[in-house]
Amino acid sequence: MAQRIATEYVKAKLQLTREEMIRFVRFFDEQQVRLHVKVLDNGSQEVVLEDRAGREEIRFTFEREEELYVCVLSCRLLHPGLTNAMRKAVMTFKGDAIVRRIYSHYTMIYHYESGMVRRIEEKNDAGLRLVFQYKDRLGELERQFREREVERRIERLQSRINELLDLRNGACSAGEVQGIDRQLQICSHQLFVLEA
Repeated sequence: MAQRIATEYVKAKLQLTREEMIRFVRFFDEQQVRLHVKVLDNGSQEVVLEDRAGREEIRFTFEREEELYVCVLSCRLLHPGLTNAMRKAVMTFKGDAIVRRIYSHYTMIYHYESGMVRRIEEKNDAGLRLVFQYKDRLGELERQFREREVERRIERLQSRINELLDLRNGACSAGEVQGIDRQLQICSHQLFVLEA
């Protein structure tokens, strides 16, 4: 199995509420990582993570933006302790990130959106190759169902319009014709909306 040389966070972004910020600090304590938090003048926070051996550190600066703490960072990690803790943090706190896992002859590029891996690419001397692409199968099925539901409603409206036209042709009085015309007007408007 190939040995990973480094993990590079090209761009990572975390947006945390106050409660999530507290959980974020606790989370890294559970990951066996040393943690130092410094509160800055404007309410922003600087979090420094260090692996237990003291070989490597990550510095997060969370800027206070209204009700959120926002951190955008880039870093290169060499040791597994901080690398794994950072990967878990991005997933747990629904971060967005582009992560390069660098090996001797190739690089794997992971694209995270809201804490989930959405795409994985392999880059080597031959070029870039797509390894995985997230497809929202459930969302696609829901969209198809909704589209079919609209089609069914259109068919029901068209049947109702045909019935009303038959009634209009057989109507005896002007009052009946006016009542049927009002219903036809409502149905034709609904049909117009659904077909748009």
